[in-house]
Amino acid sequence: MEIDWDGLTERKARLTIHSSHLSDAEVTHDGKYLLYFSRGEKGFDLWRTELRTKETKVLAKFGGGRGGALELDKDSKNVFVLSGGTIIKVEVESGKKKPVTIQGEMVLNENAERDYLYDHVTRQVKKKFYDPGLHGAQWDMLTTEYRRFLPHINNNYDFQEMLSELLGELNASHTGARYRHSDPQGDQTASFGVFFDRTYEGDGLKIAEIMEGSPLVQSGSKITEGVIIEKIDGVIITPGLNYYPMLNRKAGKIVLVSIHNPKSSERWEEKVKPITLRQESQLLYDRWVKRNRKITHELTGGRLGYMHIRGMSDGSYRIFIDAVMGEEVNREALIVDSRFNGGGDLVDDLTTFLSGERYQVFKAPDRNIGFESQRRWTKPSIVLVCESNYSDAHCFPAAYRDLGIGKIVGMPVPGTCTFVWWEMLQNGVVFGIPNLGVADKSGDILENKQLEPDIKVMNEYDKVATGSDQQLERAVKELLEELENK
Repeated sequence: MEIDWDGLTERKARLTIHSSHLSDAEVTHDGKYLLYFSRGEKGFDLWRTELRTKETKVLAKFGGGRGGALELDKDSKNVFVLSGGTIIKVEVESGKKKPVTIQGEMVLNENAERDYLYDHVTRQVKKKFYDPGLHGAQWDMLTTEYRRFLPHINNNYDFQEMLSELLGELNASHTGARYRHSDPQGDQTASFGVFFDRTYEGDGLKIAEIMEGSPLVQSGSKITEGVIIEKIDGVIITPGLNYYPMLNRKAGKIVLVSIHNPKSSERWEEKVKPITLRQESQLLYDRWVKRNRKITHELTGGRLGYMHIRGMSDGSYRIFIDAVMGEEVNREALIVDSRFNGGGDLVDDLTTFLSGERYQVFKAPDRNIGFESQRRWTKPSIVLVCESNYSDAHCFPAAYRDLGIGKIVGMPVPGTCTFVWWEMLQNGVVFGIPNLGVADKSGDILENKQLEPDIKVMNEYDKVATGSDQQLERAVKELLEELENK
């Protein structure tokens, strides 16, 4: 194959017939086939497109939830797929799969490995840290001082802890290390997606609240708040009994619950499929957001809208935009809640969206029927922040203030606005280095520059425990006053 480089950028063409999440792609040496590892409805599969005819087919099913890498052999007769820790050889023409088995043993000196990895981390810091002066840290001296702990470390948990202490000497965000060992045989407690009445002292578990989306909410169910779960799979729940083992590894599986309604004295049984704790966490988050929106609407007679931005990621942004330009689009102003946001990279998307202006109106003889811009928020807004805003969730309110879009309410935000280099070591330890600093409009680096809200409000524990959100309530008050003064 010969490539004509002249004007190459003007001869771009789409090779696939559909949009998808690509993990890797290869073109056979004769230019006949495009092979790509792509995610479909049931996970990643190997696809093949004949480039001249555009004929496309799934060459080999994999169905895994993770991507992989492709490598053709020298004749392009086979492609090797590395995915999920295994290697599969696939014939390019037939799609026939054959596992590539590897057998071998290695004597691993973990102490020597950690010694090498320690040196690698310390070199990476000097190479990548955004401040050449390393925030004044005497890195060579610190490297020598911390090295003396290495001979006494015999596991990766202590190793990551020591690295965290060393990296913490930089006095910067996005530093430290972590190590998580996943045990597939470990406990996996399921949940019913409910709140139990902790003041109840009798037999069983009294349901105080059933969350929206709970597996107990199903067609034909008679389970309501106030009933008591007396048994799980026939086991009586006595006072003080730890019922969690009854739900171990039961997520998605049928569980028989025995119910007693103390008001009617009725007893019955129902089959339920409990959910994972991760799924319950999502229900709790959705409950919090809907509760805050309800409070906002009730306090303002529906004048103000509310939406939380959970993370600075594509998925969170889509959910945010869908709610703001959907349910909340006709509100007079918007409360943007960024509290507990762990970061990502959305500062430009959010500030651009919130700084929209109305510049054209579509007029009919008797009414206005639309306006431009339709893709940006053109009305007042206010931002909620707290001590748990991190990374891009510090960049965002800082930019929001610099651009003069609106006020900021809540508690001071730590100065953690940097880009980060996260690296996983071969032993599973992950460490971070802030490799890019961010300067504001005045040229000041935002790292370690605490953001003070325009209106400082603390959420007091005893008020939160009774369902009050003082920060949200103050944001409502400030935004209503702004509307009245326009």
